[in-house]
Amino acid sequence: MDAPAPTSPPTPVFRRVLLKLSGESFCKPGEGGLSEEEISRIARQTAQVARLGVSLAIVVGGGNILRGATLRGSKVIRETTAHYMGMTATMINGLALQDALEGQSIPTRLMTTIRMDECAEPFIRRRALSHLENGRVVILVTGTGSPYVTTDTAAALRGKELEVEVILKATKVDGVYSAPPEKNPHAIRYDHLTFEQVMQDQLKIMDMTAIGMCLENKLPILVFDFKKEGNMMRAILGEPIGTWVGSHPRPTARTAHATGS
Repeated sequence: MDAPAPTSPPTPVFRRVLLKLSGESFCKPGEGGLSEEEISRIARQTAQVARLGVSLAIVVGGGNILRGATLRGSKVIRETTAHYMGMTATMINGLALQDALEGQSIPTRLMTTIRMDECAEPFIRRRALSHLENGRVVILVTGTGSPYVTTDTAAALRGKELEVEVILKATKVDGVYSAPPEKNPHAIRYDHLTFEQVMQDQLKIMDMTAIGMCLENKLPILVFDFKKEGNMMRAILGEPIGTWVGSHPRPTARTAHATGS
């Protein structure tokens, strides 16, 4: 009996992407801190994508440890200081993710906008591009390095700098809704939105500064449920999951094949 022919690996529709992970991705729902189970889930999904040859940059938040805005109004800690505290919280998440990915035999580089030479490389655009071109996953921490700027805005900025094709916005719901689905059972889930619709309806995808940057730079966003195992791979392969935000249609396996990409 003849042996079955080897199957070809699936073909991604994107060559380079940026994954935006909130701090809450690193902990169990309703909790804070770090969950090894959740960190392992992130590493498994991102490793699958990296093994396809997709260049992957990851911007991580720090809300599971500390969100600077939560200390607004404190009589002890200045708000600017609180934002710097929040930025350093992202370093903790980045270090955890780096170890988890390397445990999956995925080469990584951790890059920071606040100098911590014992922990990570300083973010330098050309160096980050070199890492991506050499097959390393680049984990980006400490946001933009400036207070009063969210990691969403950092993701939009780095997405443009690193020439990615899409920002993958990881969430705990399966897309963008007209209203919070946990509060309104009649909320409508969108398959495709323009940036103008997002701003007009004030839909909570990313902060408006980040949305404006993506609009200006024609950088689409795919909002999807990252908690469901395998969804990141489905997104990379062009399956119709989540909500596509952008001025042009989302690429699919069929359109990618037709255009030869």
